[in-house]
Amino acid sequence: MAPRLSVVVPIYNVERYLPECLDSIAAQAFDDFECVMVDDGSTDGSAAIAEEYAAKDLRFRLVRQANKGLGAARNTGWRHLDPGSEYLAFVDSDDTLPAGAYRLMIDTLDDTGSDFATGNALRLRTTGYSPSHAHRKPFRETRLRTHVTEIPALVTDRTAWNKVYRRSFFDGAGVLYPEGILYEDAPVSVPHHYLAESVDVLSEPVYHWRVREDGDLSITQKKTDPRGLIDRVRSMELVREWLLARPEPRFREHLRSYDRNSLTEEIPMFFWSVPDGDPTYRAAYQQHVGRLLRAIGVDQIDPLGAQLRVKYRLTLANRMHEFVALQRLHRRVRRLRTRTTTA
Repeated sequence: MAPRLSVVVPIYNVERYLPECLDSIAAQAFDDFECVMVDDGSTDGSAAIAEEYAAKDLRFRLVRQANKGLGAARNTGWRHLDPGSEYLAFVDSDDTLPAGAYRLMIDTLDDTGSDFATGNALRLRTTGYSPSHAHRKPFRETRLRTHVTEIPALVTDRTAWNKVYRRSFFDGAGVLYPEGILYEDAPVSVPHHYLAESVDVLSEPVYHWRVREDGDLSITQKKTDPRGLIDRVRSMELVREWLLARPEPRFREHLRSYDRNSLTEEIPMFFWSVPDGDPTYRAAYQQHVGRLLRAIGVDQIDPLGAQLRVKYRLTLANRMHEFVALQRLHRRVRRLRTRTTTA
């Protein structure tokens, strides 16, 4: 019989973390699953660790490919699933799950019939667990059979790994992970939120998202790496392109909602790293963020608050020296306010 749940784990040079990850999957209270491990051309001992798990637990199996990146590895795993499985989940190979995660999500989906369940996350450090700021707003409370149009903050629920999908929904949506870029989650997760008839939002943490420490940073933790900025902007553009390509009228409003969130929440996250970036990083910010702003429409900047308006106008005018000076001033004011509040 086919397993009810298929779990895809892309693997690349994570020998330090992989046993803990796979142990947490093996220990799930919901045990009717297959785990498709995709070795994405690892050069360390990761593949050997995966082979050991496949040898001792028939629920685990290993697929190998030349290095193509996380998006391609997830897509490869999807292509190797048991065709009869009912549900689908993704796990990054340096992270872990609480033991009851899949039982909670699958039991919920069995009850509601929703297209997917999505849950809260904790940050995992060597010192323990802490709340994930990125997941705070959308997962403030449990809401079943809901939708992004009812909870607009769900547009920020972009991660691939805090979800269990109904296979019929995921396969039918026809949205796979972009290959060759970082931040490949959003061009899949955001369209899925818009396409779903209903989703189940769970406030309980279902995932432990690791913060790499001691110099072992993931590339998305390197805040002044130009590639991270360029690929994140490209990820946002891919979501916009998908929304623009949809013929149904309701997707025009979805695009307006997505653009508002981009202008008020996502793009401003770049502001904090620009003063610390070198000239190459600042040039990448001006070029790629400027292109995105022009695509959204310069007229969409005018209704924003004064601080955002000024920073976007400086970006579009390539007045980066003034942008950096303003952002440094903003940083100092914010620190003073924080000290005053905590004093």
